[in-house]
Amino acid sequence: MKRKKKRDIEKAYSTRAFVAKLRRLADALERGEPFAIRVAGETVRAPAAAVVSIEHERDAEGEELEFQLRWLRSPARNTKA
Repeated sequence: MKRKKKRDIEKAYSTRAFVAKLRRLADALERGEPFAIRVAGETVRAPAAAVVSIEHERDAEGEELEFQLRWLRSPARNTKA
């Protein structure tokens, strides 16, 4: 398997574009299908069995809310239980 480079990218979108991406994600999650999205020139594919979570962070400067999907790259570990 080809080793992927480490990455930590944050990309800002217009509200309209963000909502469209969230709709596509919600549709894929409801159907139990994988989700693909292009971020900064790279297509990222999340398997249907990805773990979905919401993270909230707060510090002295402000707050952050993240909607996350996490998965392992090993195909054997991404099967639904």
